[in-house]
Amino acid sequence: MEKSRVKKGIKEEVDNNSDWLWLMDKGISGPFICISLFSILVRVAVSMHPYSGAGDSPKYGDFEAQRHWMEITTNLPVNEWYHNSTCNDLTYWGLDYPPLTAYQSYVHGIFLRFFHPDSVSLYSSRGHESYIGKLLMRWTVLTSDVLIFFPAVLWFIIVYASQSKGYKSNLPWHVAMILLNPCLILIDHGHFQYNCISLGLTIGAVAALLCDKDLVASFFFTLALNHKQMSAYFAPAFFSYLLGKSLRCKNPVLEVVKLGIVVIGTFALIWWPYIHSKVAIFEVVSRLAPFERGIYEDYVANFWCTTSVLIKWKQLFTTQSLKLLSLTITLSSCLPSMFLQIKAPSKRGFLYGLLNSAFSFYFFSFQVHEKSILLAVLPASLLAVEEPFLFQWLTQFALFSMFPLLLRDKLLLPYIALYGIFIFIHYGKPKPKPKPNTQKPIFFVSFLIVCLLLLSLVLHVIYLKVNPPKKYPFLFEAIIMLLCFSQFVFIAVYSNRKQWILSRQLLVEVQKKRI
Repeated sequence: MEKSRVKKGIKEEVDNNSDWLWLMDKGISGPFICISLFSILVRVAVSMHPYSGAGDSPKYGDFEAQRHWMEITTNLPVNEWYHNSTCNDLTYWGLDYPPLTAYQSYVHGIFLRFFHPDSVSLYSSRGHESYIGKLLMRWTVLTSDVLIFFPAVLWFIIVYASQSKGYKSNLPWHVAMILLNPCLILIDHGHFQYNCISLGLTIGAVAALLCDKDLVASFFFTLALNHKQMSAYFAPAFFSYLLGKSLRCKNPVLEVVKLGIVVIGTFALIWWPYIHSKVAIFEVVSRLAPFERGIYEDYVANFWCTTSVLIKWKQLFTTQSLKLLSLTITLSSCLPSMFLQIKAPSKRGFLYGLLNSAFSFYFFSFQVHEKSILLAVLPASLLAVEEPFLFQWLTQFALFSMFPLLLRDKLLLPYIALYGIFIFIHYGKPKPKPKPNTQKPIFFVSFLIVCLLLLSLVLHVIYLKVNPPKKYPFLFEAIIMLLCFSQFVFIAVYSNRKQWILSRQLLVEVQKKRI
């Protein structure tokens, strides 16, 4: 009996090693490199188009905000980065992300200052839009993507492939779906942001967690939190999974303590220049929570903005009341998913938990932007092989929800091109052999899907060609918002139900093993 167990263990180890060898020899060196090169070319092509606030004085847009942060961090001492002064006017694109973003801006600012000092010179560089300055700024995003997001995706693919049966044939397709996601490319390389850093760190944390490196996962996710506070969208999923797993260890207290030491230690290291003063900490924290902007700004497809058509939240409630209401509903909507992971933690359930947690924050949290849907698209892309339709449907409507924003940035051509590339590659997925007695989608569902797609196409054309009524200048934005919100709700309900089913199946399997 003992010999058979030893043989079985040796066989499993050999099989795992052969999987890794196959991935490194064929699954990575071929498809990953080719797809990565094509992804880089696509990013470069998109970056040749306009960006947020191009030529739009006096405050320009996100491009100027990122450049200004480089100007501030390279010319002022670290204790003045978040401090309002004559040298750092916080009303003009003051830093409003955690310290890791400030350090990233400092590194990129040194890069710009070395090649083109005028682009980050204090005071005189405001609104700087020289050709070389724009080229260097675009390169900072591209290099961040290649150095952080791409390796994280590679790590995730290796780990996910080694744990999934029948996945090898889908590996190139999955790589392409993550690296060529049109939403991230258009926002980072078109509109101009650095979401690739925080999302890359999150993917690294997911990959570490899937291969049971929980301390490494905690470290990477803490870095993501300290780069962009919106990474908190994923915090309930990470917290509940790690807590549920720790409670099943021989010494749960020790496991929780180890995780806490990593998280607190990483926070302390990143916040070190500010933790020596309560005033400095308050200055940073106050910049991370823009409550003065109200519960929403532009037409974003979340609960508060969509329901404001009927309920005037800003008029009926004070900002303080809305903060409390938003926090309560957000946390409450996360609880079912968190409870499932604490009760029966599983790696598959965790991936669905990421999506459910991201949707909870997107729907109900305070001051959500159109670009925040990227945080829901990320876990959907990680589940693309298991849930291809969910991923496609979410990506299409996430892209549509950002259409007015991207059109303002004059990114219509990249929008159409990337939409086409995405659809082409998505339907190029290797089809599995049909199983006997498999049911085809019912006619009503297929008809509804076609109607929704046609409706979105018609709305694209109307938004481009038809002027809205003078009485309702944002009518078309509101219709787009309502349509996208309805689809996001459908996907969120499905994802929560799927996580519940997985949790129930896991509990049944555990009970069978005990019997």
